[in-house]
Amino acid sequence: MRLNAFFYGYLLALPLFLASCSDDDLKKADAIALKKVSLSRDRTLGVEIIYSDSALVKAKGYAPILDKVTPSNGSIYQEMPKGVKIDFFDEKGNINGDLVCDYAIRKDAELKTEFRKNVVVKSAKGDTFSSEELIWDEQKKIFYSNQRVYVKGVDGNLGDGINFRAPQDFSTYEMETGSGELNMKEGIAP
Repeated sequence: MRLNAFFYGYLLALPLFLASCSDDDLKKADAIALKKVSLSRDRTLGVEIIYSDSALVKAKGYAPILDKVTPSNGSIYQEMPKGVKIDFFDEKGNINGDLVCDYAIRKDAELKTEFRKNVVVKSAKGDTFSSEELIWDEQKKIFYSNQRVYVKGVDGNLGDGINFRAPQDFSTYEMETGSGELNMKEGIAP
């Protein structure tokens, strides 16, 4: 007798459940399904990338994993989920700086590369720049960030700020809302 009561209760509840599904819900599901984007991902392991300008090697990078991602609609991009290490070279071919990070993405159409997570750059002068994000604009040949950037000078000076900008050789830099500590040398005449 109990089984029959359960069965009849189920039969009575089923039309109520079906009636609660409206055509609007089905239309919303169709709209979501139409926005689906498919991605094609080609993975390469142990990639070395060389950047040259006017037939001179300016930088050489290494990424343990490089994924070339081609969306069904949108621009192609290259993702380096395990980070990248880049050595910068002077005119004579000597290493004069480097960049390391835990993640990078290069947006081909924009000619920009975003370096993220534990980004550290050492310049030719020996200054060290660190941030959670630095963006390299290939066309403008600059690095910039809206995130906080910390600078440790070779002379021991420390500084940090936001809205960071520097030429791609990090020879100079500027930032806003900065703070820092300066080491003053003794014996400097006024």
